[in-house]
Amino acid sequence: MNGGEGDGEPEIDLRSFATRLRRMTAEFNRIAHEFAQAQGLHTTDVQALIMIFDSLGPITPGKLREELNLTSGAVTACLDRLERAGHIRRVRDAHDRRVVHLHYREAAQELAGAFFRPLGHGTERVLSRFSPGELRTVAAFLDTMNEELGVLRSTPR
Repeated sequence: MNGGEGDGEPEIDLRSFATRLRRMTAEFNRIAHEFAQAQGLHTTDVQALIMIFDSLGPITPGKLREELNLTSGAVTACLDRLERAGHIRRVRDAHDRRVVHLHYREAAQELAGAFFRPLGHGTERVLSRFSPGELRTVAAFLDTMNEELGVLRSTPR
C-alpha cells in the first residue's frame, strides 16, 4: 500500500492519511446531520442514538454523559427530545430503581435503518473490493486508531 517513487502509486504518509480520515469523517457527519434534520433532532441527539445502538450492554444516562462529554442537563435535554420523538425509552433497573437504562426503540431502529440503508449498501460494495486479509488490516487499523483516540480523550491537555 505504501507506493514508492516512480511506481505510479501516491505516497501514503501521515498527512495523506489525516486528509483521508477527515474527508471520511466529514461525509459521515454530513449524513448524520441530514438524518438529524429529517427527524427534527440535534446532531448531538444522533450521536447519542449511535452510542445507545452500539452499546454492548445497557447504557445509562451517566455513561452517555461521559462518552459524549456533555453536562447532566444537556444529556437530560437530549434524552427528553429522543424520547418525545419516539427513538428511545428509559427503563428503570429491576434491582436498583435509581438506575435508568436507555433502549433504542425497534421502530426507530427500523426508521434509521431505512435512512442509512444506502450507506450500508455502499459500504458492502467497497468491502467486496478487498480481500479478507486486507479487510483484517483495515479493521486492525481502525481498532487501533480508536484505541489511540480513547487514550487522547482521557489525557489532559
